[in-house]
Amino acid sequence: MNARKRTVPFLLAATALVFGTIVSVTLADPVERISTQADQRGLNVTIYNGGASLIHDHRRLTFVKGLNRIAWRDVSGMLDPTSAVVRSLTSVGELAVVEQNFDFSLLTPTSLLAKYVGRNVTVIHDVAIPGYPRRERARLLSNNDGIVLQYADRIETTLDGSHLVFDAIPGDLRDRPTLLLDLASSRSGPEDVDLAYMSSGLGWQADYVGTVSADKTLMDLNGLVTLTNTSGTTYPNARLQLVAGNVNLGTPPIQQDTYSVAAPMAQPQMQQENYFEYHLYTLGRPTTIANGQTKQVALLAAHNVPIKETLELRGSDSYYSNANADLGAKLPVGAYVTFTNKGGDLGIPLPGGLVRLYANDSHGTSQFLGSDRIDHTPKNEDVRLHVGDSFDVTANKKQTDFKAIGNCTYESSYDIRLANAKDIPQVVDVVEPIPGDWKILTENFPHEKTSSATSTWHIRVLADSNTTLTYSARVRLCF
Repeated sequence: MNARKRTVPFLLAATALVFGTIVSVTLADPVERISTQADQRGLNVTIYNGGASLIHDHRRLTFVKGLNRIAWRDVSGMLDPTSAVVRSLTSVGELAVVEQNFDFSLLTPTSLLAKYVGRNVTVIHDVAIPGYPRRERARLLSNNDGIVLQYADRIETTLDGSHLVFDAIPGDLRDRPTLLLDLASSRSGPEDVDLAYMSSGLGWQADYVGTVSADKTLMDLNGLVTLTNTSGTTYPNARLQLVAGNVNLGTPPIQQDTYSVAAPMAQPQMQQENYFEYHLYTLGRPTTIANGQTKQVALLAAHNVPIKETLELRGSDSYYSNANADLGAKLPVGAYVTFTNKGGDLGIPLPGGLVRLYANDSHGTSQFLGSDRIDHTPKNEDVRLHVGDSFDVTANKKQTDFKAIGNCTYESSYDIRLANAKDIPQVVDVVEPIPGDWKILTENFPHEKTSSATSTWHIRVLADSNTTLTYSARVRLCF
């Protein structure tokens, strides 16, 4: 048996009992009948985070009573045959699956040669060979690193001036991915049949484009869904649904990496609903997902979203229990933009994805500010974006004193010099993660305990000036 053909056999009697129908069949192989997309009555494609998808392919087929062999063409080339489920939509119990085989070896010159190894072919000599007829029969002995042909009186390894003619296409070599189904029907006549299966090769991601106002207080946000299809099959006029959330896939299919940049779309086209522990997004119109295609549809359009820009110098907890005098010169000060997912046109669950921010320059030309990736964000939660580092605001940091005073206790002092080369004042948040049981002993600016292990100073630095934060901390930390 071909090692690349996957077979899922079932005992007919057991299957018939499961479906509640006893079916009489003959032992002879039935005639294979082909079903194509022309038989489709509906198609639903649900794509999950992580590279998996669920396909529901609804077709109208005509059966004879007994055993029917259906070559269900135009399935995904990355179909998982162990997940395939066939059921009648016309009436329960009319159909029972006897056997199913997934043929994903596609017809190509290479695959045809591979199937004919050990079989006879006809060789036609386009350039006449003296002493030999124009047509000869030969056995294809090998197709490894070139062909080897055995004629009646010789063995050759080249086809210079000749070509091969094959008698027929092998039955398990298809021109497109095909699921071969042996179905037992309790009656003759038409049936609406649904084939459901899991597949890889389809992926989606959310992409967001934000346009920041001149005063950096508001933003227009457009959300896009980027779809990619590398499954080997086109899904015409499909009802498209997307699931956002971490769905456990066992051993997940391979994720196809995608990256795209797109202009914002005017109107959102997807409706959102709660679905188990996830969120389900449904496109409000049918769409065709072509093989080898990347396409985008609108997810949301929100206007005048309030935002807050902050400049932050973030430290480390490593130097509070060690002597390390020089902590860095001209340290980058991070630029962050934060907004809350609520109010106005927001307030829907935001699928994780890449957010790109733009703003107009003095000539009205849009310029790229930076980008950051966000996780799945429920409504009413903050979205925080690290868009880059400030060019004109920098910091110098040094440890001015350190001593271990016993019993796992350390005292250390610091100078953090903040420089602002801009022509307007800037507020810099100095965020210091401090380990263990800690206390600020002295400081020239008041701190805020923003978490159990974080001290934050909000330092205002005048235009074209600098300011130095000086503080001492005691830490009790046992290793």
